[in-house]
Amino acid sequence: MTAVAAERDAVLRGIRGSSQFDVRLAGVGSPVAAANTATALALGDYSLVISAGIGGGFVGQAELGSIVVASEIIAADLGAETAEGFCSVDELGFGSSRVSVESNLVTLLTDALHGAGLSVHTGPILTVTTVTGSSESADALNKRIPGATAEAMEGYGVAVAAQIYNVPVLEIRTISNAVGPRDRAAWKMKEAFEALEAVSSILLEVLT
Repeated sequence: MTAVAAERDAVLRGIRGSSQFDVRLAGVGSPVAAANTATALALGDYSLVISAGIGGGFVGQAELGSIVVASEIIAADLGAETAEGFCSVDELGFGSSRVSVESNLVTLLTDALHGAGLSVHTGPILTVTTVTGSSESADALNKRIPGATAEAMEGYGVAVAAQIYNVPVLEIRTISNAVGPRDRAAWKMKEAFEALEAVSSILLEVLT
């Protein structure tokens, strides 16, 4: 599942149109991604769901152009503001903001990516409804979720749909920008899409 057509096209180039994969558009944001993923799962028979696309990397965790494979998928802003600060939906007792990822799948993929000479990191990928745009917000996320490695907008929605259908899930992000102040001149979109194509070609080797 990719958010937009440009991501989908990069994945398709990487897998060279293999019929072993069904590459679909999730849409932008967790709610529509959850709905579109659930619809696909209701109509088909799948052994794995992957949320893939470009994203932001936390400074010191994932450099521009690198690949991040989620060790955990976290809805970082699902909860409530209180006088003491942010309170997650978990702390409120209304469910879970976290979806686990099967460690054997993560290891299989990251080993293959390392073997191909690609720069890859593993850590929590955060799902946000509003992209982080300030150092203060980035610092708050880092403090709240130690080890946060990347952020995007769809992973948790895709992951929850997969969880409901008891299908394993992965999230993969290639890093186009640093999480924090929006400096479009510093973004590396071309490199991120090239990395997305490269990681998709490895998926073809590892998962088929």
